[in-house]
Amino acid sequence: QARPVESGGGSGQTGGSLRLLCDVAEYSKSDYCMGWFFQPPGKERESVGTIYIRNGTTSYVDSAQGRFAISQDRGTLYLQQNNLQPEVTRLYYCAAAYKGGRSNCRLALESFRNWGQGTQVSVSS
Repeated sequence: QARPVESGGGSGQTGGSLRLLCDVAEYSKSDYCMGWFFQPPGKERESVGTIYIRNGTTSYVDSAQGRFAISQDRGTLYLQQNNLQPEVTRLYYCAAAYKGGRSNCRLALESFRNWGQGTQVSVSS
């Protein structure tokens, strides 16, 4: 399976919005969970949330509720960020995990094996 490809990163203003994209066409007809993650410099990668690519069911970590929205459309995965907060520059990644017999997509980060290269987001105050 090809790696997902992120795009849409850049600079945003505090209080504004930004939308990231991820090309997931190769996964769109398969049994995969897709996840969005971020990583500040020098820190561990953290999850934002996931989406089950077959039916669009989403789940988010508590800190992401209300700030992020994950969606998909025709082979493209989206991460909508609203009410941007002034934070250090972060890399955002999308990644795929085969769902198989799992009951949902609330998966540990280690379950995601196919990672994109990341796209950088910076927010100025």
